[in-house]
Amino acid sequence: MDLQLKNKIALVTGSTAGIGYAIAKSLAAEGATVYINGRDQAKVDDVAEKLKAETGNQNIKGIAADFSDKQQIENLISQLPEVDILVNNVGIFEPKEFKNITDEDWLRFFEVNVLSGVRLSRAYFDKMLAKNWGRIIFISSESGLQIPEEMIHYGTTKTAQIAVARGLAELTKHTNVTVNTVLPGPTMSEGVGDFVKALANDQGKTSDEIETEFFTHMRGTSLIKRFIEPAEIASMVTYIASPLSAATNGATLRADGGVIKSAF
Repeated sequence: MDLQLKNKIALVTGSTAGIGYAIAKSLAAEGATVYINGRDQAKVDDVAEKLKAETGNQNIKGIAADFSDKQQIENLISQLPEVDILVNNVGIFEPKEFKNITDEDWLRFFEVNVLSGVRLSRAYFDKMLAKNWGRIIFISSESGLQIPEEMIHYGTTKTAQIAVARGLAELTKHTNVTVNTVLPGPTMSEGVGDFVKALANDQGKTSDEIETEFFTHMRGTSLIKRFIEPAEIASMVTYIASPLSAATNGATLRADGGVIKSAF
């Protein structure tokens, strides 16, 4: 299927690894011009070259920016004043007891997980409306609907993303601009992989045993009973980014492995 993404310009934040990397790769494979992002310019450049080799698409560029720093976001926008597809993927997570989550933690999580998407959407949204085409996609989490007790601050920011996306979608009436949210379930990203390995080492168990326990005790509602691969999330995002998804707007779309115990 041709997803009609050739000549579209896409920015995927937090895309040097994990879900963001998989999304960038999938968009590039469809012929889009893709801007990847990370905090370190050298790593961004290396990943861009890797993606070129993997996809055969030479229209892959990189812009470094730390989304906890407002000035760096402004610098990114000045380097890339217009995009067709904005994927707000960058995010941080950290298991932490509620009583130990400081004000600084709350503000840091809100700054990176929520305000990054707000600032970029504010920069690009009106330009999308003016040319009557665009896609804004927020990568939230099933944790935005089922707040995890081990990281309440993270879940709260993911709920906020859903709200921002729906509000923006309300402003797209009578246009070909859409704003949607994707809810990945527990995904084997680089950070999660490191977390699982650390737990396995601490407890003297294998990674497979930790995964089984996780989907028994912490995410017992999962229907697939495994971590999702980043490419599985990327497939949905790439479709939502395409012109073929024109009838999907203001939606909260699940790619959660059935963790959310609801038919809606």
